[in-house]
Amino acid sequence: MNKPIPQPAARRDAAERLNELAELRAKARLGGGEKRIARQHEKGCMTARERIDHLLDADSFEEFDMFKTHRCTDFGMQEHVIPGDGVVTGYGTIGGRLVYVFSQDFTVLGGSLSETVAEKICKIMDMAMKNGAPVIGLNDSGGARIQEGIESLAGYTGIFQRNVDASGVIPQISCIMGPCAGGAVYSPALTDFVIMVESTSYMFLTGPKVVKAVTHEDVDTETLGGAAVHTTRSGVAHLAYASEEAAMDAVRDLLTYLPQNNLQSPEPLPSDDPPDRMSEFLDQIIPADPNHAYNIKDVIHETVDDGVFFEIHPSFAPNLVVGFARYGGRSVGIVANNPAHLAGTLDNDSSIKGARFVRFCDAFNIPLVVFEDVPGFLPGTVQEYGGIIRNGAKLLYAFAEATVPKITIITRKAYGGAYCVMNSKHLGGDINYAWPTAEIAVMGSRGAAEILYASELRDPADPDSATEQLAAREREYADNFTNPYVAARRGYVDDIIRPCNTRFRITKALSMLENKQANRPAKKHGNLPL
Repeated sequence: MNKPIPQPAARRDAAERLNELAELRAKARLGGGEKRIARQHEKGCMTARERIDHLLDADSFEEFDMFKTHRCTDFGMQEHVIPGDGVVTGYGTIGGRLVYVFSQDFTVLGGSLSETVAEKICKIMDMAMKNGAPVIGLNDSGGARIQEGIESLAGYTGIFQRNVDASGVIPQISCIMGPCAGGAVYSPALTDFVIMVESTSYMFLTGPKVVKAVTHEDVDTETLGGAAVHTTRSGVAHLAYASEEAAMDAVRDLLTYLPQNNLQSPEPLPSDDPPDRMSEFLDQIIPADPNHAYNIKDVIHETVDDGVFFEIHPSFAPNLVVGFARYGGRSVGIVANNPAHLAGTLDNDSSIKGARFVRFCDAFNIPLVVFEDVPGFLPGTVQEYGGIIRNGAKLLYAFAEATVPKITIITRKAYGGAYCVMNSKHLGGDINYAWPTAEIAVMGSRGAAEILYASELRDPADPDSATEQLAAREREYADNFTNPYVAARRGYVDDIIRPCNTRFRITKALSMLENKQANRPAKKHGNLPL
């Protein structure tokens, strides 16, 4: 009978270590354990690893620091040593493109941030910066780990510093999958895009209990910091979706419009939509009555490739529409006044919304296309007290500072200071077109006539005659001052175009501006009117 051949001790040790490694990997993949995973599923939430699997291309994820554990020995924490310590980090691909990702694991101590969790996240962010690739955070954390005190706060601050360093260098996207409270909210707020999940995610600095204790307000989690609040009122979140899967699918879609980093341009995508496609619909879209509204999104969908428009902040400040689309396969950022909301006026929220979007596009070499129909800034004490002067200046500053190709289409009204702000030729607009229906002036014809001819219209003996005189003066002012030919004669618009040709003219202009170079004075940075 053959006896087993004795194995050298070293070989036996290697086999034991392989078994130990397999056990550790299995433990790390379980996170906080099967019971907590089941609880996560009961809430309608995925686990940290399930989210990564859904977000990234199949079998592309490479994990780092799977075996890293916390170092805290106080408050019985030595009994809660779990490989990975509450966050899964690594890299993979989306659509074949390199991305870095961290996914907080709520099953491990509520996803709380420890010193080692912060180290793992910072390591991923540093790698993303070195290799020029987007970083995506899947946030699901109750906040700082109280047991670690200052170490967890220092960890958060290290993440914030990297958010700032990476700003304008690589795209940063935050998905809020569950709770995001206290100091944890500042990292997503520093990133380029924040996406929430309806009913299961929320963000706030202080929770309902603290709010009630301090202000005596009785408010629940959803009302205080749910997706609806942050996508419609605060503007903290850009998008919200009904499920985690939909939110992550949106991230995949969003990335197709963005470059890998600030040294690259977005990759063009081929389209079968002819660049010279005409739209007779646009010749009829402007109402005969200048006080009647239309939806600028109809204009956008008619002109972009395949009618596809990826809107950003659709529910916040809807009087200004921003988002991504393509012309001739090229990714562009679109900024458009929407007469269907507040007559397309600019207010505090829309000015801030537009300025942030314009600056993002400029940072990442994404050309800007502006559709302008703006009667001015929204008047009133609410706007003035809210800082409309300062906030409107933010949008002005953003357009003036931008060096990417900038194209403006004036569809109807372009009045007063709002005309100046919306990428006018005087702010460095490269190509500025006007439709025949454009009205470019200090103010509308009626208001101007009432001011200019006030003495002649004051206290008339015949009211009907006064009305006729006002109408005549209004027509006279419109013929002489508000039509687009006045601006065209001075070169303030480059051409007056048929609306049906808008797509073709934009596509040609983008091609012409592809290699645009713009010089700016050397400086550390400007002083944006914050």
